[in-house]
Amino acid sequence: MPELPEVETVARGVNARVRGDRIAEVWFGSHREPFKNSATQQAKGLVHRQIASVHRTGKHIVVELGPQGGLGKSGIARETTAQWIVHLGMTGRLLVSTPDAPIAKHTHARLGLESGRELRFVDPRRFGRLEFRDLEKKATFGGPGSEPLTIAGDEFATLFHGRKLTIKAALLNQTLLAGVGNIYADESLFRAGIRPRRRAGKLTREELERLRIALKNVLEQAIRMGGSSVSDYVDADGVKGFFQLEHNVYQRTGEKCRRCGAEIKRIVVAGRSTHYCPKCQR
Repeated sequence: MPELPEVETVARGVNARVRGDRIAEVWFGSHREPFKNSATQQAKGLVHRQIASVHRTGKHIVVELGPQGGLGKSGIARETTAQWIVHLGMTGRLLVSTPDAPIAKHTHARLGLESGRELRFVDPRRFGRLEFRDLEKKATFGGPGSEPLTIAGDEFATLFHGRKLTIKAALLNQTLLAGVGNIYADESLFRAGIRPRRRAGKLTREELERLRIALKNVLEQAIRMGGSSVSDYVDADGVKGFFQLEHNVYQRTGEKCRRCGAEIKRIVVAGRSTHYCPKCQR
C-alpha cells in the first residue's frame, strides 16, 4: 500500500499539472467498490468545478475544488466549496494523462479537463476509495492522527506514553500518526536503533526523540526520491520511485546489514512482516 512519501509524491505531481484547470466532463466505471458515495453523485458534484489545489492528508489525496461554474482559467478559485478525496488502497494510481493515451485496464475514473488532459484513477484490486464531499453539507476532510513530518517532540512522546502495544504497532496506528506504514516504520526503527517488539510505553524520552527525528528524516528522504516502488506504485506521470534502493531492512531478510554486517531478520508484529537488524537495534 502506498504510504506517506508515495501519496505525497503523487499529490505534488498532480497539483503541479492540474492546479487551476477545470473539470469539463466525468466518466466513472461500473464497479461499486471504489465509491464511498455514488458515482452519479460524484459526477454531478465534480463537473464544471475548478481544481484549486491538490494535497495530501495522511494517506489520502485531497483535491480542493472551487464553486461549480465559478472562476475561469484566468485565475484560481480562492473559495473551496467541495473536495474530491482519493485513497489509493493497495494498488491504486492517480495519473495525469492525455486523452489519446491508452486506457489502462481497471480504470475506474476519468476526469476530462478543459486543458485537454485527463485525471485517471486506476486500481486493479479495487481497494482504493473515491469520495466527493460538498463542504456546505459536510466538514472538511481531516486525517485521523498527527502529521509525522511536523509533529513536535513533546506531542510525539505523549502519543506513546503508557501504551502497552509494541512500538511497531504504535507507528502503524493511523489514529496516532497519519500516513506511516510498514516500510517507513521498519526503516525509521532501524535508523533509531530500536527493536520493533519493544513496548511503546517503555521507551525513554531520548529514544522517542531519536525515533521522531529518524521517522521525519526517512520520510523526507523518501519524498525527495519519489517514494518506494516495491509493488505497483508509480507517481502521477507513471514513473517509479527510487527510495527502495536505500532500504536498510525492509524486505532484506537474510541479507547483510549495511551498517554492521549482521543478518537482517524477519518477524511478524501486529500481523505485519517486520524487518530489523538484531545488532543495530536494541
